[in-house]
Amino acid sequence: MPYSNINRVVLVGRLTRDPELRELSSGNAVCSLRLACNSRRRDADGEYHERPNYFDVSVFGPLGENVERYMRKGRQVAVDGRLEWREWEGADEARHQAVSVVADNVEFLGGAPGANGHGGEGHGGEGYSGEGGEGDPDALDPAGAFAGVGDDAF
Repeated sequence: MPYSNINRVVLVGRLTRDPELRELSSGNAVCSLRLACNSRRRDADGEYHERPNYFDVSVFGPLGENVERYMRKGRQVAVDGRLEWREWEGADEARHQAVSVVADNVEFLGGAPGANGHGGEGHGGEGYSGEGGEGDPDALDPAGAFAGVGDDAF
């Protein structure tokens, strides 16, 4: 029986900066973003405190282009993807390692805190997935730029 691996990550949090879009040498687009997700911890006195966790996320292809186009710092998003480990040698010849998230799907959730008082950007906090989520794509993009975005985005 072959050994099976599971590598899934689901995160809901807020963007810590505006997404950055760049083009790879292959011509594919990749959008980089950082997501902050709070976790609750109990201290020695039994009181709960929130502590932020920060995750680097890469979103490829047309979905990444739309994330860069519509998302801004403070916006709440859900990311479904997988972890990817990488290793490289820096200019100082030191070995470096990092683990980041490669997004397969991004849900656009509520807006930035205080935006319009009801979810931001006038959409009432509705989410939209690049892979056919529940939100109204016409509310975000009347030209239909989300149409056909899916697994072939890589």
